[in-house]
Amino acid sequence: MKRVTGIGGIFFKCKDPKKVTEWYQKHLGLKTNPYGATFEWYENQESTTKAQTQWTPFAEDAKDFDKEFMINYRVENLEALVEELKKEGVTILDAIVSYDFGKFVHILDSEGNKVELWEAID
Repeated sequence: MKRVTGIGGIFFKCKDPKKVTEWYQKHLGLKTNPYGATFEWYENQESTTKAQTQWTPFAEDAKDFDKEFMINYRVENLEALVEELKKEGVTILDAIVSYDFGKFVHILDSEGNKVELWEAID
């Protein structure tokens, strides 16, 4: 079974997410949207299937993650992966939740960092 297939997103805390987003748009040319910026790419060289990586600044008091940053990893078959991770003793922080853009769950790595796993609905 494939596990991580790519980086789904990079999230970080800052004092003023709107101002930071505007700075990155102005100075680095990010094409921003209400969620930050989305970078599109193709699954592999022969593929016509687009994938994406999300970049999002969060308010510094956001409760979505405890540290200054969180990485979101793209995965395939999230339900099966969570069952395997449980067998391996990995801490699963919450239940899988579904949105119109994918399924998510949070786990802890070996140092207690919160990691987000995402199965995209493309």
